[in-house]
Amino acid sequence: MITGLDHLVLLISDIKAGAKAYESLLGRAPSWRSQGDGSETVLFTLDNMSLELMAPSGRSPTAERIRNVIKIWGEGLASICFRVGDIEKTSRRLDRVALTPEPMAEVESRDLDSGNALHWKRTRVATELTRGVRMFFLELAEERPRSAVTSAAPVMALDHVVVSTEDPERAAALYGARLGLEMALDRSHQDWGQLMFFRCGDLIVEIVRRPVAGADQTHDKLWGLSWRVADIEATRARLLAAGVDVSDVRAGRKPGTRVMSVRNGTCGIHTLLLERTAKG
Repeated sequence: MITGLDHLVLLISDIKAGAKAYESLLGRAPSWRSQGDGSETVLFTLDNMSLELMAPSGRSPTAERIRNVIKIWGEGLASICFRVGDIEKTSRRLDRVALTPEPMAEVESRDLDSGNALHWKRTRVATELTRGVRMFFLELAEERPRSAVTSAAPVMALDHVVVSTEDPERAAALYGARLGLEMALDRSHQDWGQLMFFRCGDLIVEIVRRPVAGADQTHDKLWGLSWRVADIEATRARLLAAGVDVSDVRAGRKPGTRVMSVRNGTCGIHTLLLERTAKG
């Protein structure tokens, strides 16, 4: 059913500031800009997924809804969209596993710079059935253009998207049994809680339960991103020169990786950069 992660949506207040921040972080230029239905969007398309920045535009009901979400929850990840090979089969599967998909919609987006168009079919499932995570499924008719490299040591791809949960058993049932993602890891640690890795194409959906008192037991949250780089020291030097606050490089929790934290310039997203040094 699911062949990979198509894109993640990041809600922001200022599309120009957000695009500038992510061009600096990723070392890549936007690949697509569009506007309509109360929003303006900028896409960065990497080797294995796209990041869609979305900001309100004008005074339509959609624009006001986006502003209200940002006012209440702040800027951050708003939804996840999985790539599928056959949207009609996917819709039937989602219905069989009681996720009650909406009727399929056909969508067109036109790039403001080139005038080119992209087309896709999509459906979504009710957020109350996905533990509070807005979730879409998409069959893309044409491949998106890639984001051009603008700086040395750019980000290559997404390594994993992190979902925070307080009920790992129900989260595992959703992403594993119902969505059909393969579990690659289930590990607990007294300091940082429980981790579950689910393969999604060539990246990981990471489900994390941290030992935090009073957290929401019924709603999960799109929590953070880990971006893959080829040379973490070179990427760190580039970001420091651009005024981005990053941590020292340290060994990752996964054997054969080195990571560093990005402390600003991410529009509210918890962000790591990761280098694979050897096979874990």
